[in-house]
Amino acid sequence: MPENGKKTQKTGKPKRKKTLKVSNQIPPKRRREIKKALDAHEPARPEWDRLAGAKQHRFFGKRIKPGTIRQVELPLLDVKLGDSWPTPVTIIHGIRPGPTITITGGVHGDEMVGQVATSLLSQNVFTDPGRPLDPEMMAGTIRLAPVLNPPGLTRQRRYFPDGRDLNREFPGSETGSTTGRVANRVLKELITGSDYLLDLHTAARGRDNLPQVRADLAHPPSNRIARAFGIEVILDSKGPKGSMRRSAVDFGIGSLTYEGGGANLADHEAVQIAIHGILNVLRSLHVIPGNPSRPKFRLLASGSTWVRADEGGLLDLFVSRGSFVQEGEVIGRIVDPQRPSDSADIIAPARGIFICTANNPIVTPGTPVGHLLPVTRGINLIRKGLDKKTNKLIVSGSKGEPIWREDFEVEEIMIEGEWSGGGVDAEWQRDWPTASEKEHVEASEEEDAD
Repeated sequence: MPENGKKTQKTGKPKRKKTLKVSNQIPPKRRREIKKALDAHEPARPEWDRLAGAKQHRFFGKRIKPGTIRQVELPLLDVKLGDSWPTPVTIIHGIRPGPTITITGGVHGDEMVGQVATSLLSQNVFTDPGRPLDPEMMAGTIRLAPVLNPPGLTRQRRYFPDGRDLNREFPGSETGSTTGRVANRVLKELITGSDYLLDLHTAARGRDNLPQVRADLAHPPSNRIARAFGIEVILDSKGPKGSMRRSAVDFGIGSLTYEGGGANLADHEAVQIAIHGILNVLRSLHVIPGNPSRPKFRLLASGSTWVRADEGGLLDLFVSRGSFVQEGEVIGRIVDPQRPSDSADIIAPARGIFICTANNPIVTPGTPVGHLLPVTRGINLIRKGLDKKTNKLIVSGSKGEPIWREDFEVEEIMIEGEWSGGGVDAEWQRDWPTASEKEHVEASEEEDAD
């Protein structure tokens, strides 16, 4: 210590962020296209001023005051007779100016992960004072639309009643098919006017997706939020023709698709990772306070391989979503119940990670059993992100307790009485217990009570 008794402060360069390592599987030509697009991009000056006060947010004829939350019903069809399929849109309008982020789920009625995640974000555990989406702490506006296919949700079906896929009908038309009219209404009333779009999905029925992000990485705003989502796997694609994401990019809106889990399941891990990623994006855009978390590494890809069955029968798949395999590895076996002594092995065509696997055991020749992301670079980097026991990729955001579940004091209600038949499961027993057996059970229960 110096003679004057005062502690001296260490001086030096400020700490630099650790460089995020990337395992880039994108071909060189596409990488150059992405770099050129990013280098040429000049961010437009936002219309809003962070230092100014927020104005009222307008949505479908309604006004939402700064620092408030409001739910507005958006009819998906403009009709005087029949069902207009109204769907709830929760609008969280911050106290300060900022971007408008629209988060959608349920484009396919049987995909529950997006519907659950988006619904949870509108709950008090997220929006109460001091919580992540407290409007009094927010800048900008969040629009939450959990169910964009109400009839599909009711019927637990992927498509609309006319048999069409909403995610292939954009931009739609006011005078087109039923689903095309819904697409046109969603685009005009919900998507346009947004700065960013996060569309949440799962795999189709019979499949299970590894949590992943899909975005056009040559579109700078989409590139930004795809990386900000904070998970390992990012697939570079423009999106299918007619998809909501592709149409949004055509309007200059930064867009991504999140995929995780399978149809008709509220996959806990996929929901948790979706919310983890959404909060990361909101922090990155300075909509909510805090710093976004980053994965240990990032895997970028723009190509994949479907592994298909060459025989028919019952599938015994040895891998699941996130499994890392080597070329030539046996990943499954097909057996025929009518010829139990015969079987056919399924071989991995390349080294890589399964970003999707089948969960329906019935296959015919040509049935896809897995979606493989070939990996040629950064092998050691990827190995560090694998679970040592299962050899599966650990996706950022999958660990820890879900933020939407809190510990509450449980009030106990005591109900006195006797079980019919002598026990809670007595009605399921084939034979009633004898008197001596009942005495033994009662004695055992007393011992356990201590």
